[in-house]
Amino acid sequence: MTEQHAIEAASRRLALALDALAAAVERRRAADTGEATVTAQLHALGADRSRLASELDEVSGRARSLEDVNREVARRLETAIDTIRSLLAEER
Repeated sequence: MTEQHAIEAASRRLALALDALAAAVERRRAADTGEATVTAQLHALGADRSRLASELDEVSGRARSLEDVNREVARRLETAIDTIRSLLAEER
């Protein structure tokens, strides 16, 4: 092989190696971008989960409070109904 052929062969190998390196860099950049996107999505999901858990706690507390009020109103209504019935019974 002449020196010229050796240089041309080495140039072809170098060009192929550079193309492979460029492709690898592009794949790595795409993977990094994808990873950053997934990381951002996970962070957003974590924030949403925390917000929703907080809202759920608030709503659950309010529901318990409303249940307590409902029981008290029902008790008072029963007392009022019993009082009215006894007054009506006395009038007969």
